[in-house]
Amino acid sequence: MKKFMYLVFVLALSFSIPYNAYAMHIAEGYLPLSWVVFYFVLAAPFIFLSIKELKKLIKRNHDIKMLLALMAAYVFMMSALKLPSVTGSSSHPTGTGLGAIVFGPIIMVIISIIVLLFQALLLAHGGLTTLGANTLSMGIVGPFVAYFIYKLLKKRNLSVAIFAGCSLGNLSTYVITSIQLALAYPSSVGGVLASTAKFMSVFAITQIPLAIVEGIISVIIYDFIKKHCKEELVQLEGGLL
Repeated sequence: MKKFMYLVFVLALSFSIPYNAYAMHIAEGYLPLSWVVFYFVLAAPFIFLSIKELKKLIKRNHDIKMLLALMAAYVFMMSALKLPSVTGSSSHPTGTGLGAIVFGPIIMVIISIIVLLFQALLLAHGGLTTLGANTLSMGIVGPFVAYFIYKLLKKRNLSVAIFAGCSLGNLSTYVITSIQLALAYPSSVGGVLASTAKFMSVFAITQIPLAIVEGIISVIIYDFIKKHCKEELVQLEGGLL
């Protein structure tokens, strides 16, 4: 565990140098009120179930709290890295795919909303009114896609399952974000579908390489956790063991 903590600290420190980039999380005030309410309502049941599951997990294994905190720090660090894309937007890793593989996707909902809240308040990355929308894309869809792909491929090849799950979980987050933006601002020619295609093409230039990199990093960290944090993972259902 100490080695894992040191690894996370070094990674966080190495990426903590500030630089200028535009936030990818849907920004504060960007969505109309009707969509703000819709996404909060849509995310609410998942948040409730996530809190409930988190309490059960901690009750079963109090020692897992440290690993949960480190995973939250990892997600915060990864999703705060912003690579400028075209038209003034940016792309970034999410880190939620690895968390979903380790803890299960429902746990990542509450971890993601905490990360998004801190980023909105401390980094102006995302926003409070768009918290529901960003939670849906990064904290719900991404982790569930990553987890199901991982489970589907796990018996064939573990490393491939982790890589594919985390990479496609990352990309699914941006697909949902593109759809959310398109629904709020449909194109005058072609409507929502045309607008979705435009947003997806904007993000694809930088997001596809980032998704591949995230998949590779996730495989490396997964192996590290499995080797050095075995005791903390014994009681996890659907985790490493």
